[in-house]
Amino acid sequence: MGALFHVLLVVAALAVAALVAAPLRRDSPRLFGAIVLAVPLLAFALYRIVGTPAALDPSAAAAAASAQEAPSMEQAIADLEAELRRDPVQPEGWRLLGRAYAALGDHARARDAFASALQHIPDDPELLLEAAQARAQAEAGNRFDDEALAMLRKALAVDPDNQRAQWFIGVVQRQRGEDAAAVATWEALLPALDRETAAALRTQIGEAREAAGMPPATAAASPPADTTAPEAGLRVRVSLDPDFAARVRMRGDAVVFVIARAAGGPPMPVAAERHSLQDLPLDIVLDDGDSPMPTAKLSSLTEVEVLARLSASGSANRGEGDIESPIVRVVLPASAPVELVIGKPAP
Repeated sequence: MGALFHVLLVVAALAVAALVAAPLRRDSPRLFGAIVLAVPLLAFALYRIVGTPAALDPSAAAAAASAQEAPSMEQAIADLEAELRRDPVQPEGWRLLGRAYAALGDHARARDAFASALQHIPDDPELLLEAAQARAQAEAGNRFDDEALAMLRKALAVDPDNQRAQWFIGVVQRQRGEDAAAVATWEALLPALDRETAAALRTQIGEAREAAGMPPATAAASPPADTTAPEAGLRVRVSLDPDFAARVRMRGDAVVFVIARAAGGPPMPVAAERHSLQDLPLDIVLDDGDSPMPTAKLSSLTEVEVLARLSASGSANRGEGDIESPIVRVVLPASAPVELVIGKPAP
């Protein structure tokens, strides 16, 4: 049954890859073939690493990575790199390579790949945003440099309604101590946001106003009070498996991330909280206020995947040595709390 599932996974990935890469088939048959082969390999390897419950066992994950997954990932990326060396005028290939590197946490190479894509399609607003983010992630403290800021401003010039570009420009201004400018940038974004997202952004605007020595926003600038009942959010309970805790010695200040993400969607969280291992057991509520991005909301989804990750590096990105709870799928809204147990053996 497991082998059949893996075959079905690869066949499905091949079909999706072929559909996505179809525009390249006539003009760039080599790149079309590389993408069709690379995407299923990446998907299969990521499933084996992330989606298999047995991979939560560190020894099993290490053995699997050395025996099978790592070569598959490396070969897929190597094939795509080789094709791009033969024919570098392939922006979609560079974009795919940048995303693959970003997914693996290799932010420096992701930065370079996105930069290569921009050489051929310099006015693509989404690519400009990806390139700017990759530049920031490759820097200490995730700081946006001048070139990254220029990319964000160009993305906004091409697409004046791009909320992510406006949000990130405000982040850059806050990073640089330009708090009053950040207030202006974010307040201009408010009318385009729904009530809940705007409420979350107003909290950050309030912090920027305080840092800039500005008075709080006036009541006239605020929207009418919402008299409807607020969304309850998603209640999550996180604990540590007792047998696992007895076998493994861990520091109390080790970092635990509690994450909700779109079911079957991208790996980026729509809500996340950071806690210390010594805080376990936890009983928390994830809601729109825990969203890393103002345009990605937990309340907008009908189904999510929820997990807790014990991070060896302290980074929210999944890394070597991290231990996760089994992933739980939840249909929203949920009345019962989600139970997550870090270190729990696979069923």
